[in-house]
Amino acid sequence: MEICVHRILVQNAYFKSVNKNNYIHISDHELLSNFYIDRNKEWLGILLSRYTLLLFGVCMKYLKNEEDAKDAVQQIFLKAINELEKYEITYPKSWLYKVACNYCLMKLRGAKINKPLTEDLLLNEPLDENEDIQIREHNLNNLTNSLQELNNDQKSCITLFYLEKNSYQEITEKTGFSLLQVKSHIQNGKRNLKILIEKKQIVE
Repeated sequence: MEICVHRILVQNAYFKSVNKNNYIHISDHELLSNFYIDRNKEWLGILLSRYTLLLFGVCMKYLKNEEDAKDAVQQIFLKAINELEKYEITYPKSWLYKVACNYCLMKLRGAKINKPLTEDLLLNEPLDENEDIQIREHNLNNLTNSLQELNNDQKSCITLFYLEKNSYQEITEKTGFSLLQVKSHIQNGKRNLKILIEKKQIVE
Protein backbone atom coordinates (compact mmCIF):
# COMPACT_ATOMS: atom_id res chain seq x y z
CA MET A 1 0.00 0.00 0.00
CA GLU A 2 2.86 2.41 0.78
CA ILE A 3 4.22 2.01 -2.76
CA CYS A 4 0.77 2.63 -4.24
CA VAL A 5 0.24 5.76 -2.11
CA HIS A 6 3.66 7.06 -3.08
CA ARG A 7 2.78 6.63 -6.77
CA ILE A 8 -0.44 8.56 -6.25
CA LEU A 9 1.40 11.45 -4.66
CA VAL A 10 4.16 11.54 -7.26
CA GLN A 11 1.63 11.58 -10.10
CA ASN A 12 -0.05 14.70 -8.74
CA ALA A 13 1.70 17.82 -10.01
CA TYR A 14 0.77 19.90 -6.97
CA PHE A 15 2.59 17.53 -4.63
CA LYS A 16 5.90 17.32 -6.50
CA SER A 17 7.47 20.58 -5.40
CA VAL A 18 6.22 20.60 -1.81
CA ASN A 19 8.27 19.46 1.16
CA LYS A 20 5.35 18.53 3.39
CA ASN A 21 7.57 18.06 6.45
CA ASN A 22 8.05 21.83 6.55
CA TYR A 23 4.32 22.29 7.17
CA ILE A 24 3.53 19.67 9.82
CA HIS A 25 2.89 22.40 12.38
CA ILE A 26 0.24 24.08 10.18
CA SER A 27 -3.34 22.95 10.75
CA ASP A 28 -5.80 22.05 8.00
CA HIS A 29 -7.72 25.24 8.73
CA GLU A 30 -4.57 27.35 8.34
CA LEU A 31 -3.69 25.65 5.05
CA LEU A 32 -7.13 26.45 3.67
CA SER A 33 -6.97 30.01 4.98
CA ASN A 34 -3.61 30.49 3.27
CA PHE A 35 -5.05 29.18 0.02
CA TYR A 36 -8.09 31.43 0.17
CA ILE A 37 -5.75 34.40 0.72
CA ASP A 38 -3.15 33.83 -2.03
CA ARG A 39 -4.78 31.08 -4.19
CA ASN A 40 -1.52 29.13 -4.26
CA LYS A 41 -2.52 25.53 -5.00
CA GLU A 42 0.50 24.18 -3.15
CA TRP A 43 -1.47 24.73 0.06
CA LEU A 44 -4.14 22.38 -1.30
CA GLY A 45 -1.44 19.90 -2.28
CA ILE A 46 -0.18 19.79 1.29
CA LEU A 47 -3.70 19.42 2.64
CA LEU A 48 -4.77 16.67 0.26
CA SER A 49 -1.57 14.71 0.75
CA ARG A 50 -2.43 14.36 4.44
CA TYR A 51 -5.53 12.36 3.55
CA THR A 52 -4.18 10.15 0.78
CA LEU A 53 -4.34 7.05 2.98
CA LEU A 54 -7.87 7.88 4.12
CA LEU A 55 -9.11 8.39 0.55
CA PHE A 56 -7.33 5.30 -0.72
CA GLY A 57 -8.85 3.24 2.08
CA VAL A 58 -12.36 4.51 1.28
CA CYS A 59 -11.89 3.78 -2.43
CA MET A 60 -10.56 0.28 -1.73
CA LYS A 61 -13.56 -0.41 0.51
CA TYR A 62 -15.99 0.41 -2.27
CA LEU A 63 -14.13 -0.52 -5.46
CA LYS A 64 -12.24 -3.62 -4.22
CA ASN A 65 -9.41 -3.04 -6.73
CA GLU A 66 -6.08 -1.32 -6.15
CA GLU A 67 -5.71 0.23 -9.60
CA ASP A 68 -9.32 1.45 -9.63
CA ALA A 69 -8.85 2.88 -6.13
CA LYS A 70 -5.65 4.63 -7.15
CA ASP A 71 -7.34 6.17 -10.19
CA ALA A 72 -10.31 7.18 -8.05
CA VAL A 73 -8.05 9.01 -5.58
CA GLN A 74 -6.57 10.98 -8.48
CA GLN A 75 -10.04 11.97 -9.66
CA ILE A 76 -11.09 12.88 -6.12
CA PHE A 77 -7.99 15.08 -5.79
CA LEU A 78 -8.91 16.90 -9.00
CA LYS A 79 -12.54 17.27 -7.96
CA ALA A 80 -11.53 18.51 -4.51
CA ILE A 81 -9.15 21.12 -5.95
CA ASN A 82 -11.86 22.33 -8.32
CA GLU A 83 -14.48 22.54 -5.56
CA LEU A 84 -12.15 24.18 -3.04
CA GLU A 85 -11.44 26.93 -5.56
CA LYS A 86 -15.18 27.72 -5.62
CA TYR A 87 -16.34 27.15 -2.04
CA GLU A 88 -14.90 27.61 1.42
CA ILE A 89 -14.86 24.34 3.38
CA THR A 90 -14.82 24.32 7.19
CA TYR A 91 -14.08 20.64 7.92
CA PRO A 92 -11.84 19.32 5.11
CA LYS A 93 -11.37 15.80 6.48
CA SER A 94 -15.07 14.99 6.78
CA TRP A 95 -15.76 16.81 3.50
CA LEU A 96 -13.10 14.78 1.64
CA TYR A 97 -14.48 11.57 3.14
CA LYS A 98 -17.95 12.46 1.83
CA VAL A 99 -16.57 13.39 -1.61
CA ALA A 100 -14.76 10.03 -1.81
CA CYS A 101 -17.86 8.04 -0.79
CA ASN A 102 -20.06 9.88 -3.27
CA TYR A 103 -17.52 9.45 -6.07
CA CYS A 104 -17.17 5.71 -5.49
CA LEU A 105 -20.93 5.17 -5.24
CA MET A 106 -21.50 7.09 -8.47
CA LYS A 107 -18.75 5.08 -10.16
CA LEU A 108 -20.31 1.80 -9.03
CA ARG A 109 -23.76 2.91 -10.09
CA GLY A 110 -22.42 4.02 -13.48
CA ALA A 111 -20.69 0.68 -13.99
CA LYS A 112 -23.95 -1.12 -13.33
CA ILE A 113 -25.92 1.13 -15.67
CA ASN A 114 -23.39 0.75 -18.49
CA LYS A 115 -23.36 -3.06 -18.42
CA PRO A 116 -25.13 -4.63 -21.43
CA LEU A 117 -28.45 -6.11 -20.35
CA THR A 118 -27.96 -9.50 -21.99
CA GLU A 119 -29.88 -12.58 -20.97
CA ASP A 120 -26.74 -14.17 -19.49
CA LEU A 121 -26.01 -11.08 -17.38
CA LEU A 122 -29.55 -10.93 -16.03
CA LEU A 123 -29.48 -14.62 -15.15
CA ASN A 124 -26.03 -14.73 -13.59
CA GLU A 125 -25.75 -11.38 -11.80
CA PRO A 126 -26.47 -11.32 -8.03
CA LEU A 127 -29.88 -9.74 -7.58
CA ASP A 128 -29.10 -7.72 -4.47
CA GLU A 129 -25.79 -6.11 -5.53
CA ASN A 130 -27.28 -3.06 -7.25
CA GLU A 131 -29.89 -2.73 -4.55
CA ASP A 132 -27.14 -2.70 -1.90
CA ILE A 133 -25.28 0.10 -3.71
CA GLN A 134 -28.48 2.13 -4.05
CA ILE A 135 -29.32 1.65 -0.38
CA ARG A 136 -25.85 2.79 0.71
CA GLU A 137 -26.01 5.82 -1.57
CA HIS A 138 -29.52 6.63 -0.39
CA ASN A 139 -28.55 6.32 3.28
CA LEU A 140 -25.45 8.45 2.75
CA ASN A 141 -27.52 11.21 1.13
CA ASN A 142 -30.10 11.06 3.92
CA LEU A 143 -27.38 11.27 6.56
CA THR A 144 -25.64 14.19 4.83
CA ASN A 145 -28.87 16.14 4.36
CA SER A 146 -30.02 15.47 7.92
CA LEU A 147 -26.68 16.57 9.36
CA GLN A 148 -27.09 19.94 7.65
CA GLU A 149 -30.46 20.39 9.37
CA LEU A 150 -29.02 20.22 12.88
CA ASN A 151 -28.33 23.48 14.68
CA ASN A 152 -24.77 24.76 14.28
CA ASP A 153 -23.56 23.66 17.73
CA GLN A 154 -24.82 20.09 17.35
CA LYS A 155 -23.62 19.82 13.74
CA SER A 156 -20.16 21.06 14.69
CA CYS A 157 -19.77 18.64 17.62
CA ILE A 158 -21.19 15.66 15.70
CA THR A 159 -18.84 16.34 12.77
CA LEU A 160 -15.78 16.79 14.97
CA PHE A 161 -16.51 13.69 17.06
CA TYR A 162 -17.78 11.12 14.55
CA LEU A 163 -16.31 12.24 11.23
CA GLU A 164 -13.04 13.84 12.28
CA LYS A 165 -12.48 11.50 15.26
CA ASN A 166 -11.68 14.25 17.78
CA SER A 167 -11.85 13.49 21.50
CA TYR A 168 -14.17 15.39 23.85
CA GLN A 169 -11.20 17.40 25.10
CA GLU A 170 -10.08 18.30 21.58
CA ILE A 171 -13.60 19.46 20.74
CA THR A 172 -13.72 21.71 23.80
CA GLU A 173 -10.44 23.28 22.72
CA LYS A 174 -11.63 23.82 19.14
CA THR A 175 -15.13 25.09 19.91
CA GLY A 176 -14.82 26.79 23.28
CA PHE A 177 -17.66 24.67 24.68
CA SER A 178 -17.36 23.13 28.13
CA LEU A 179 -16.97 19.36 28.39
CA LEU A 180 -20.58 19.10 29.57
CA GLN A 181 -21.79 21.18 26.62
CA VAL A 182 -19.86 19.05 24.14
CA LYS A 183 -21.38 15.83 25.53
CA SER A 184 -24.83 17.40 25.50
CA HIS A 185 -24.51 18.64 21.89
CA ILE A 186 -23.31 15.21 20.74
CA GLN A 187 -26.05 13.33 22.62
CA ASN A 188 -28.83 15.68 21.46
CA GLY A 189 -27.40 15.89 17.96
CA LYS A 190 -27.32 12.10 17.69
CA ARG A 191 -30.94 11.86 18.83
CA ASN A 192 -32.11 14.62 16.48
CA LEU A 193 -30.14 13.11 13.60
CA LYS A 194 -31.90 9.79 14.09
CA ILE A 195 -35.30 11.53 14.16
CA LEU A 196 -34.54 13.49 10.98
CA ILE A 197 -33.38 10.37 9.12
CA GLU A 198 -36.43 8.39 10.23
CA LYS A 199 -38.75 11.20 9.08
CA LYS A 200 -37.16 11.15 5.64
CA GLN A 201 -37.63 7.41 5.41
CA ILE A 202 -41.33 7.71 6.39
CA VAL A 203 -41.93 10.38 3.74
CA GLU A 204 -40.31 8.24 1.09
